[in-house]
This record gives sequence, structure tokens and C-alpha cells, in this order.
Amino acid sequence: MNYVIILVLLLLSALFSGMNLGLMSLDPYELERKINLGNKEAAKIYPVRRRGNLLLVTLLMGNVAVISTMSIFLDSIAHGIVAGIATTLLVTIFGEILPQSLFSRYALSIGSRLVWIIEVFMILLWPICAPLAWVLDRVLGDELPTIYSKKELIHIIEEHRNSKHSDLDRDEERIVRGALTFGDKVVGDIMTPRSVIVALHIDQSLTSGMLNTLRKSGHSRFPVWSKSQDEIVGILYWRSLVGHAVIGKPVAQLCEPKVYYLNETDRLDDALNAFLRTKHHLFMVVNEFEEIQGIVTMEDVLEEVIDKEIVDEFDQHTDMRAVAKKRRTGIRAI
Repeated sequence: MNYVIILVLLLLSALFSGMNLGLMSLDPYELERKINLGNKEAAKIYPVRRRGNLLLVTLLMGNVAVISTMSIFLDSIAHGIVAGIATTLLVTIFGEILPQSLFSRYALSIGSRLVWIIEVFMILLWPICAPLAWVLDRVLGDELPTIYSKKELIHIIEEHRNSKHSDLDRDEERIVRGALTFGDKVVGDIMTPRSVIVALHIDQSLTSGMLNTLRKSGHSRFPVWSKSQDEIVGILYWRSLVGHAVIGKPVAQLCEPKVYYLNETDRLDDALNAFLRTKHHLFMVVNEFEEIQGIVTMEDVLEEVIDKEIVDEFDQHTDMRAVAKKRRTGIRAI
């Protein structure tokens, strides 16, 4: 009979030890996220895990009580040093090492199946454990959620993508990385410099040669300047020229007078909000002295979000900034 009791106590010790490591390693905030995604295992564990201090005290109190009781029964079979060695070996191997190794790997699945036993012991040990848990709640407060920095999130995404158990592919990883980091960049990092901007003077009249030059540029929007190239007074849209009799008409008559500006130090997330708010896809970029430094488009920002260059059949260059470094001149007026 004693052997049966010792076996039952050993199983309880394994349960308390394994559940202590397994359940306490589960973040209650992560369990909430899993529940919101429909995870039934997390839903079973969360009511117990959210009362962290009561759960911890119950598991520790139960384990200590079981080990102490087992020592008494072992002493009735083998006395002195033999009983001590037997208790140590049994508890260490079968009550600690094996269950903790198992629960650490499968905490969610095993915990959801056995959590009802812990709920029973929480009720049985309530008079002893509840006051201790109350003191811990008052002294330590609520558990803090695990908050990751952007760099940590990116590293987690990379680890998931490299795992054979993940359904995250390389493109999704790239887009997530771009979305997390694009807000740290400024407009000056991605703008098309003024030396490669194709612009027109407001007093010009369109000719067939100018139209051909505009078409070959591959652009769809062209700044219009007045007294100087730092005074942009409108935007000429290619769509306003296609299919219309525009030869000989003045640029002033064809361009739209609305011009929007961003500072070269503005963050890209602010720039994206500006694009969405104004419903315009091209902004002039100025420095602190309100001098034109370049242009930035919605496409430029989206390229940073998806971390990939967007190139269409009309683009002559994939990197306009590299082209600008070679020219190092003012706005290219037509």
C-alpha cells in the first residue's frame, strides 16, 4: 500500500513541478491574444493563469506538501540515509527533471488537459494560499506585459521565417520589416533630388518637341516654376496633355495651381499621412530656408514600406538619387 501511495505522491510532485514551469512560462497577455484568435487550449488555461500569484503559491505549496509526505512514507520503508537518497533521486528525476522537460515543450497542450486538477487544488488549498497570494498581489502588483522593441520584433519575424514550422515567407518578412522601419526615415532620405527634376516655366508654350521630351522622361507630374526654380507655382499632369490639343497652349493654362510641400526632415509616416490627407501624390521637398531640394511621391514612400523598388515600363532609372549624384546641377528646365 505504501508503494502505491508513494507512486501517487510522485505523480503529484511531477504534476506540480511541471505545471509550475509550464503554466508560469505562459504570458497571460499572449494567452489573451491566442484566445482572440480562437485558440481553445489557451481559453482553458487563461482563467487559472491570470491569477498568477495564487497559481504560483498553490503549485509551490502543493509540491512541498507532497514531497514532505513522500519522505514520511519512504522512511517507513527504508530508514535514515537510504530514505533520504531515495527521496532525492525519485523527486529529482521523476518529480523535477522529466516533467519539467516535458511541460517546457508542450505547456499549452498538456496544461489545457490537466489544468482542471490544479483548479481542484486551488480550491482545497485556498485558506492557506489565498492570503499569501493577496500579499504578493499588493506588494508586486499586476504582471507586466512583454513589450518588444522594433528591432526585437524584426528579429522575431526573421526567426519565424527561418523556422521550418512557420508559414511566413520571405516577401512577407520583407514587407513587415519595411513597415516597421519606414517611420524612422525622413523625406530627405528618399526624395528625388532637384538636379534630376524635370520642370517647366510658367510662361512657356507647349511644343511638339517639349511633349516628346516630357513623354520620354517617364514621369507623370512636372513642377512648374515662376520667377526662380525655388518658386514652384503649379504641377503639370501628363494626363492633362494626352489626347488633347495642347500644342501652342501656355503651361500656365494647363497646370494645376495646388502645390504641397514637405520638409526634408519630416518623417515618412508623417509624409504618408500627408499624401492620404491631401489626396495628392507629389510633394515638393524644401529645407529649413524653404529652398527646393527635390520631390517626393507616394510611390517613394510605398517603396520604403514594402522595402522594394517599384519599377514600371516607363522608368529609365531605378535609382534617381544615383543619377543626381552624377549631375549635381539645378532643376532640369525644359
